[in-house]
Amino acid sequence: MNQPDTLPKCLLAAVERFGADRIAMRQKDLGIWCPFTWGDSYQQVRDLALGLLELGLERGEKVCIIGDNDPQYFWAQLAIQSIGGVAVGIFTDSVPDELMYIVNHSDAVLVFAKDQEQCDKMLEIREQVPAVRRIIYWEDKGLWGYDDPWLVNYEELQAMGRRRAEQEPDLFERCVSQGKGDDLAIFCYTSGTTGKPKGAMITHDNLLSGARLTMKVDPRSQQDEYLSFLPPAWITENVLGLTVHLLTGMIVNFPEAPETVQANIRELAPHALLFSARLWENMVALVQVKMGETTLLNRLMYRLFMPVGYKVSALRFEERRPVPLILRLLHALGEFALFRPMRDKLGLTRIRSAYSSGAALNPDVIRFFRAIGVNIKQLYGSTEAQAHTLHIGQDVKFESVGVPLPGMQIRITEEREILVSGPSVFQGYYKDPQATAKALYVDEEGRRWFRTGDAGYLDEDGHLIYLDRMKDMITLASGEKYSPQYIEGRLKFSPYVRDVMSIGGEDKPFVTALITIDFENVGRWAERRGLAYTTFVDLSQKPEVYQLIRKDVEAVNRTLPPAARVRRFVLLHKEFDPDDAELTRTRKLRRGLLAERYADIIAAMYRGEQAVQVRAAVKYRDGREGVVETAVHVEELSPEEIAV
Repeated sequence: MNQPDTLPKCLLAAVERFGADRIAMRQKDLGIWCPFTWGDSYQQVRDLALGLLELGLERGEKVCIIGDNDPQYFWAQLAIQSIGGVAVGIFTDSVPDELMYIVNHSDAVLVFAKDQEQCDKMLEIREQVPAVRRIIYWEDKGLWGYDDPWLVNYEELQAMGRRRAEQEPDLFERCVSQGKGDDLAIFCYTSGTTGKPKGAMITHDNLLSGARLTMKVDPRSQQDEYLSFLPPAWITENVLGLTVHLLTGMIVNFPEAPETVQANIRELAPHALLFSARLWENMVALVQVKMGETTLLNRLMYRLFMPVGYKVSALRFEERRPVPLILRLLHALGEFALFRPMRDKLGLTRIRSAYSSGAALNPDVIRFFRAIGVNIKQLYGSTEAQAHTLHIGQDVKFESVGVPLPGMQIRITEEREILVSGPSVFQGYYKDPQATAKALYVDEEGRRWFRTGDAGYLDEDGHLIYLDRMKDMITLASGEKYSPQYIEGRLKFSPYVRDVMSIGGEDKPFVTALITIDFENVGRWAERRGLAYTTFVDLSQKPEVYQLIRKDVEAVNRTLPPAARVRRFVLLHKEFDPDDAELTRTRKLRRGLLAERYADIIAAMYRGEQAVQVRAAVKYRDGREGVVETAVHVEELSPEEIAV
C-alpha cells in the first residue's frame, strides 16, 4: 500500500487508522482540557475547506495564517492544503508593516487572523493589501461590534462548507485526492536579518520526508503526548508537531496561554520537548531558586544525591565505564528520594526525547539534566532543510550538534561552509531566483544541496561541529577561517571563565585570547585548596589559576582545527565592565573598544613577551576610583600542545 503523499491524505488515513472516536487533540480552556477526536478534526477541516471553495479559493493560491497555537490554526492549514492551496504562516508579534510585506509578497488572497488584535492589524493595512478578499477570524471576543463584510467568522465559513457538502457529499475527498507530494504545502518566511524576509517554498514531500527521517531515530506513537507551544509559523512546529501528529497519531495538546506553558508541561508530562538553550537554562535556574526556598530535608537530599547523579552520568556518558554496585544502589535510592520527584516538578517524568536547538547549550546544564535522568540532545537545522543533524541515542558530545539523520548528507566546502542534501531540502525562495540560485545547487549526480551559510566541520566520529555564520568568520594570516564566537562560547562553558575575547585576523599569525576569570567560582576553588589571595588582581595572576584555565583552553583547542587554536592567552586583572563601555548591557563584547583599550597586552602576546606591565583606572562599588598596577602574565601553549 502506498504511503499518503500529502498532509490532507495523511489526515484521512489517520481517521481510518485510529478511529473517529479516538482523541487527536486537546486544548486547555478556562482550566479544563477540552478533547477533540480524529472525527472532530476531519469534520472541522472538511467544512473549512469547502467553505474556502465557496470563497473562491483555487488550487495554487496562497492563504496567510496569523495566530497562536490553537487547533483552529492546524485545521485552517489542512483545509487550505486540502483544496490545493498554500498555507503561509506569520508570527503573531509581526507589526502591520511586516504583515503587509508577507501578505503582498506571498500573493495571499485570504487571511486567517485569530483575534481582534490580528484583525485590527489587517484593517490598518487594508488599502495596501488589495488582493486579499476576506479575513477569517476564529476568536470573536472584542469583534462583536465590527460590522465589516471583509471580516468573516470561522464558524460562518464552516456553515458555508456544510451547505456545500450537502450538495456534493464526496467533493472534499475528491479535492484531497487531487493533491500530489510535489505540490507546495507551506511558505516559511525567514527572519530577514540581512534584508527582506524570504519565502521558503516547502512541499508536502519535504514535510513528510523530514518527519519520517526524524522518526527513524526518534519514533513516536499514538500514546505519546505533545505540547504545541513553538510558533506554528516556524518550520519546526510544522514538522515535529503537525506532520508527526498526522503520521503517528500522537496527541497534540495546546496550552491555555503562552504564560501557562511551564505549568501545562508539568500537567501533561509530554514524551518529547524541544526547547531553546535559554529555556533549559531557565529550568535549571528555577530548580536552584526553589531549592533555596524548600525544607531542610529537601536541601539535604539535594546535597546528598546530586553528586551521585553527576558521578553516575559521567561514568555512563563521558567515560563510558561500568557503574560500580555501590553507586548503582545509591543512585536507585536517589531516584526514589530526589530525581523522580524533581522530574515530576518539571514535567519530565515521561520525557523520552529532550532536544535543545539554537545557541549552544552549556555543558553544565546538560550535566545537571543527565544527573536527574534526562539526556538532553542538540539538534541543528534550518527553515530550508528542516533537521540536519542531531544526537542519536547515547552518542552525545557536548561540543557537537550531532550526526546527520539517516537519509541526510553533510558536506563541508574548502571554505568550511556546511552543505546539506536530502529529501527535506526546500524548493527555493518564492519570487527570488537569485537567492534560490545562491542557496541551492545540483551536483553531477543530480543531488540538490542547500548552502546553509554556516561554518563547521566533521570530527573523526562523524559529529558536526558548528562554528558560526560564514559572514561572522575571521580570516587568519594563513588564509584559514575561524570563529571567535565559537572559541569564546566554548571557553565560557567553564565555570571558572567569566568573559573571553579571542583575537585573530589577516594581520595576526595565530589566535590569542583575553580571558577574565569568574571571581566567585575561582575564589571558592582556591579556598578549597588552601590557596590564599587578597584581590581580583592577586587571584587572577596566581600560577595555579593560570594552570586551571589552561586546561579549559586545551580542551577547547582539541575541538578546533589547528590554525584556529589559541596559542597564547592572558588572565586580565579586571572584569570587562558595562559601566566602562567594554560590554553592552546584554553583555555582548564591544570588540573595537576592547582591542584599543588592551592594545598593549595584545601586542605583547604577539611579540612573545612573558608578561606585560599594566596600569588601569578602576571604579569601586562604593564610588571611589583608583589605579591598578600589576604585571599580567602571558601564558603560551607549546607547539606540541597546539598540535594535539
